[in-house]
Amino acid sequence: SCTYSSFIMELTRLLLILVLTILYSTKTLSDDGPLVYDYYKETCPLAEDIVKRNVETAVFKDPRLAASLLRLHFHDCFVMGCDASVLLDSYEGMISEKQAGPNLHSLRGFEVIDDIKYFLEEECHYTVSCADILAIAARDAVELVQRGGPSWNVLLGRKDSLKSSFSGANQFIPSPNSSLETLIANFKEQGLDIGDLVALSGSHTMGRARCLSFRQRIYDVNLEGHYGYDRYKRYTTFRRILQVYMP
Repeated sequence: SCTYSSFIMELTRLLLILVLTILYSTKTLSDDGPLVYDYYKETCPLAEDIVKRNVETAVFKDPRLAASLLRLHFHDCFVMGCDASVLLDSYEGMISEKQAGPNLHSLRGFEVIDDIKYFLEEECHYTVSCADILAIAARDAVELVQRGGPSWNVLLGRKDSLKSSFSGANQFIPSPNSSLETLIANFKEQGLDIGDLVALSGSHTMGRARCLSFRQRIYDVNLEGHYGYDRYKRYTTFRRILQVYMP
């Protein structure tokens, strides 16, 4: 069992397909064996249907949850792999990843995963991992909000972690105040490229970003020493455009 408690819409569908394909690559495979399609075909054949039905209900009530479920999976995979460690609460000296700076008062969608887990336990007890629920829910959320796509087949068979990494969440999840070079290096460490960075971090392929996260980049004239000064001034034109459309 498990214990849980705008900026720009749709940059491009292709980026989502690329990044989420890579997220399921060998970098994020479970140590217990390779992931496969139709992992629950015999043990819980309705697993993916149950996840999709609950994601549909949640996104219908609150469309923002689509982006939140994708982000929940993203933040989970950046710390110790895609193992649902982000869902664990603090317990006996273990500090939850939910309390880390990038997640605190920021991650959403835990209650959706709780509901899905409840119905899956009713259907097939102790069978479907929470890590797989996060992966399937992220796929279904993207497909729903994009009204028919993009979609991808999710490799399954992840195992749930019994521990969380508060320090890892603070260290590895990209910060909105990082320079471009730092973000590129951060994603490269996870086996992800610049296209994946654009889809998942900061500019947001779907959903909304809080003004607090990027406003200073647009209006702070003293960028040097704060956000990675760029002597080639690659930011200048885009920054002026943003000042016009985001007064």
